[in-house]
Amino acid sequence: MYRLVRFFLFLLPPELAHRLAMTGLELVSRFEAFCRFLRDRAIRRVSPVLATSFAGIKVIHPLGLAAGLDKDALTVPAFFALGFAAVEVGTLTPKAQPGNPTPRLFRIPEHRALINRMGFNNHGALAASKHLKSMSEKWGPLGINIGKNKSTLLENAAEDYLQCVDLLALSADYLVLNASSPNTPQLRELQEPAQLKGLLQTVRGRLDEIKASCPLFLKIAPDLSPEALDDLVDVALECKIQGIVATNTTVERPFKHRHADQAGGMSGGPLTDRSTETIRRIWCRAGGQLSIIGVGGVFSAEDAYEKLCAGASFVQIYTGLVYEGPGLISTLLEGLLTLIRRDGFATLHQAIGSRARVSTKTET
Repeated sequence: MYRLVRFFLFLLPPELAHRLAMTGLELVSRFEAFCRFLRDRAIRRVSPVLATSFAGIKVIHPLGLAAGLDKDALTVPAFFALGFAAVEVGTLTPKAQPGNPTPRLFRIPEHRALINRMGFNNHGALAASKHLKSMSEKWGPLGINIGKNKSTLLENAAEDYLQCVDLLALSADYLVLNASSPNTPQLRELQEPAQLKGLLQTVRGRLDEIKASCPLFLKIAPDLSPEALDDLVDVALECKIQGIVATNTTVERPFKHRHADQAGGMSGGPLTDRSTETIRRIWCRAGGQLSIIGVGGVFSAEDAYEKLCAGASFVQIYTGLVYEGPGLISTLLEGLLTLIRRDGFATLHQAIGSRARVSTKTET
């Protein structure tokens, strides 16, 4: 069924297709009782073997929605109705902003990839906060991804993150600082150790002030050198945040294509191995002390399983959903169960980090 839907959607410009899909999901989200029925149906056969947790948050299975699809938290019930264990919304900024000029979204079907330079287009943190508070029930773990406005100078970036914390932290089950989008000028400079330490300490302090108990995550780029990644992990540990989301989109182009020279970040198939290797290195550097949410190029159960075995406690999907549709969730869960049993694990939890441990022993 989705193949037919995708055929017609892919006849449209990418952003128009995205907007139509999100409008439909927003409409469905208004019927919360219907969404609850669909969610109960979607998760009723999920095996308890697949239960896991990240940063102390228990989930029924290890698959969630990545930030970027629901930028304004308008479709949370619908995405939970599809069967996701957790949903992450955003990136949200203090003030509403339109994002970058169009066209700003490009498909590369031959490589199952997308290039985007959306630029944090959203209605602002206050609007999202009001909408989240209006929902009549709790659907499941909700992550909120926050960033700075394009017009905010880098030296004032912390104030933007603090404004988002004040407005959104109490609605979040976990909070994600996006310091890695390639589509906001200079944003990735916040990943440099001195800048990052100051930002994390400031946000961590504000969370304590407002008594928000949500874990704090940092979303990082896949384009860091191994040494820079190690430094970043060391800062995260020093600042006592709970985890890292690995990874955002890449600015590299490992192939030739008519859209390859478009500015922006690339997601999808070409990111699969790079994000998995980043996860493995984080897990080894942190000694398992940081929860890792793995994201980047998940199209199959094997893709998700590799990330879990590399050290991710949870895996998110974005581009895979665009190309494969909602049925991907159940397909991945069935495949994961098979892989877990194949490798002799009694639970998914036993598989997490298993291959990172092996590679670490081999290297030493």
